[in-house]
Amino acid sequence: MERKQFLKSLGAAAAFAVSFPCLHACSKDEGEEGGNTPVPTGVDFTLDLEAEENSNLSENGGYILKNLVVVAKNLEGEYVAASQVCSHQGYDEVRFVNLNGSTIFYCDVHGSRFEQDGTPLNQVDSAPAKALKVFQTELSGTSLRIFE
Repeated sequence: MERKQFLKSLGAAAAFAVSFPCLHACSKDEGEEGGNTPVPTGVDFTLDLEAEENSNLSENGGYILKNLVVVAKNLEGEYVAASQVCSHQGYDEVRFVNLNGSTIFYCDVHGSRFEQDGTPLNQVDSAPAKALKVFQTELSGTSLRIFE
């Protein structure tokens, strides 16, 4: 069985529970000052939703990473997009996760969590994250445009 089929058989929540410790272990060292990755600007690109590389967007809760942007299909079937660069310390580790039945943007470096509109949900390291930059999405047939 291929990895993708295995993860699909587990389901999104189980895959997150299994992969979270590995993702956290692979994150940046706690002593580093920050990722210093600049937040993407001038974002304007289109995805072909029928292309294999975008197949994760066919299921609610799925996401892809492109051009330092997390593009996701939330549990309601709507497309959302936000910066992959965390506003807390500039690491490009933001992902889209299902947490207790609610999908949010999450950075596993320090645990920053964000609503789908970019609003921070928690305070980490005694320094609150600023709002996560979000982008507009526009669906036209099987083309999804992500832009500012």
